[in-house]
Amino acid sequence: MKTICLILLTLLLFKTSLLHAQQESRAVIEGRIFNAGNNEPIPFASIVIYGTTIGSISDLDGNFLFTGLEPGFIRLQASSIGFEPVITEEYQLTNAKKLFIEIPMQEANIELSAVVVKASPFRRQEESPVSLKIIEISEIEKNPGSNRDISRVIQSFPGVSSTVSFRNDLIVRGGGPSENRFYLDGIEIPNLNHFATQGASGGPAGIINVDFLREVEYYSGAFPSNRGNALSSVFDFSQIDGNKEKIKFKGSIGASDLSITLDGPISDNTTFIASARRSYLQLLFTLLKLPFLPTYSDFQFKVKSRIDEKNEISLIGIGAIDQSSLNLKADETPEQRYILEYLPVNEQWNYAVGAVYKHYRERGFNTLVVSRNYLNNVSYKYANNNPENIKTFNYASTEAENKLRFEHFTRTESGYKFVSGINLEYAQYTNETSRQLFTNDTLTKLYYNSELNTTNYGAFSQVSKAFLDRKLTLSLGIRIDGSAYSSEMANPLKHFSPRISASYLLNDIFSLNFNSGRYYQRPPYTALGYRNAAGELENKQNNITYIRADHFVGGVELRPSPNSIITLEGFYKLYDNYPFSLLDSISLASKGGDFGTFGDEPLKSVSKGRTYGFEVYAKSKDLLGFNTILSYTYVNSQSIDLDENLEPLDTYTPTSWDNRHILILTATRKFKRNWFVGGKWRFVGGAPYTVYDYDKSSIKAAWDARGRAYWDFSKFNEERLNSFHQLDLRIDKQYFFRKWSLNLYVDVQNVYNNKSDTPDNLVREATLNGSPVENDPYIDENGIERYRLTTIESDGSGTVLPTVGIIVEF
Repeated sequence: MKTICLILLTLLLFKTSLLHAQQESRAVIEGRIFNAGNNEPIPFASIVIYGTTIGSISDLDGNFLFTGLEPGFIRLQASSIGFEPVITEEYQLTNAKKLFIEIPMQEANIELSAVVVKASPFRRQEESPVSLKIIEISEIEKNPGSNRDISRVIQSFPGVSSTVSFRNDLIVRGGGPSENRFYLDGIEIPNLNHFATQGASGGPAGIINVDFLREVEYYSGAFPSNRGNALSSVFDFSQIDGNKEKIKFKGSIGASDLSITLDGPISDNTTFIASARRSYLQLLFTLLKLPFLPTYSDFQFKVKSRIDEKNEISLIGIGAIDQSSLNLKADETPEQRYILEYLPVNEQWNYAVGAVYKHYRERGFNTLVVSRNYLNNVSYKYANNNPENIKTFNYASTEAENKLRFEHFTRTESGYKFVSGINLEYAQYTNETSRQLFTNDTLTKLYYNSELNTTNYGAFSQVSKAFLDRKLTLSLGIRIDGSAYSSEMANPLKHFSPRISASYLLNDIFSLNFNSGRYYQRPPYTALGYRNAAGELENKQNNITYIRADHFVGGVELRPSPNSIITLEGFYKLYDNYPFSLLDSISLASKGGDFGTFGDEPLKSVSKGRTYGFEVYAKSKDLLGFNTILSYTYVNSQSIDLDENLEPLDTYTPTSWDNRHILILTATRKFKRNWFVGGKWRFVGGAPYTVYDYDKSSIKAAWDARGRAYWDFSKFNEERLNSFHQLDLRIDKQYFFRKWSLNLYVDVQNVYNNKSDTPDNLVREATLNGSPVENDPYIDENGIERYRLTTIESDGSGTVLPTVGIIVEF
């Protein structure tokens, strides 16, 4: 607490020194309102700052202007004859730059006298009346404990569990971290985190710079048909456009990195926004004497050009360079020596770049997306961390995807909404692996050099329509997917994905909602490209195929006031064709939550599973002055047991993501003079875990091959960790000067220093003592050379983590 008090005192003293320098400053909004169907301007529309009486009227070109506004987070409310009223997403308004807002409006297709359409800040989509949450910019910027890391912000929302404190694995409704997909302004990005687990989604820090974000659409089910290759969640990240008026600067110093963002005009119809970030974690980790030293850099950019009234194009890019080395000087404790014994050196770099072209028609638009993403992943380990020794592990892999997606959108005069399109991908994968394996009581050296080129393809269509004076909304979608990887995966009709959504409004505030769908996901390239010692694509010979998940979701929604919403949803997911590890005899559904790689092993598509539970979600934008979100998720996540012939039994085993209970309460509030205060309390039920196989681990050849103990998979997930809870607090103070602004914040994670339960570590006695042990290794009665092992009791994971952040904008 002394550290926290010192930080708060520093912030207050700094505030006092700035108090006399602060000047009265006002903000400006300039915008355009247009027909969402054909991009034509809407003249004489009424636009109001939501929640106030401050208004404006659009001119003949759809342009409008607000001046003299107080900085902060705002929404706009727009209405016009012949169009459905709309309340925009949230925007951050500052005096440092003029805010440019574009408001699309849908044409009304019914008689105005038949039904009154009311705008709401809680948007409803025809395709996804359930399992969709909108993450607003204020919830991203001010989320306590997240330090402006979007990967951690996501963990504050319903259905999302978490693993250890130093990773951002996305566990949605009991699904594994490999079951999620991410889109940035329509371009798919394969990695959301630095030091990503290849084939999955986890890592310690997010790649996306939140300075770019406008909002996030988070689907935990009810995926639209134009979003494929996902089983548990889809995230659509919407970015802001660059400033149209002049070049602007935004710089920030946060918990782990330094960020610089520039945006502004390139020409009259073209803008840009670009950023670069560099971490200083290696300096902090050195001071803390941690055994590993991570360093990351990333870049992000967006260029948008309106060619004319009917055509526009955006160029988008994001990338990262990640390097993690070993701190060999940090070997004073058994825990440090244990980590150094098994942890490899890791080097990654990746990027995703693409173009989004949109052409407006009379009652719709066409979208063409062309993109490329690339990952280079290198990892290696020297015996005893000595470069003069042999490498016990050497891994070098690349993944490249060249993608094309075409979408055709139409909304008819009678109110039908049609979305259809195709997607095509050309993928290249390489992997050169050299590692030691201890299987069947035998030490073997696996070496393979794999090169894989394949084509993936798909098509989709969805139709939506409101009936019975808009009380009943139905949406029906289909999707097919295939891959030239093998004959088993080539036929897209074998992977036919229907989905249906229904929503019925009982009255103005209460609705019933439902969705059911079948979804397919391609196994990771690490699995498709795996080769055995003979150089054969072993998993291709094993007829590996698409993973299937059937979703059933039903719920009720209550909107007691314009600024509050309550939902209750039940969900049931059935998995089939999940890859099953022939090495460990467990489903791949329980893997992917650790650093390294995921899926590069012999597999068969024979595993089945299920997750089921319910979610309660309540949000109020003004509960005693607080923006409050409360969510509770109950989830069971299980894999079906298989017999020795890999045939399913009638029993289930919990997956590694079976947390059961997830409770999150987040509350933030703005006070006078631009003070913001927020808190977040999170409770996560204990996850299952597997005990160590002492006998196998003690064998010298086995230990030397891996550098750590082996799990006893015959007792898979029979034990369970204790539950964990944590309180995070954040205080912001913003200063608005005539031409620039300053935001200071203090963010404290895990205020009361609670530690999450982790399994004890099984280590060599030499590791515990830091010196050689007599008669170690030794020869047992069967002539097997073994190490003497002992247990280090775990102190848990997590600590109080206070951070001071500075954001400057001009």
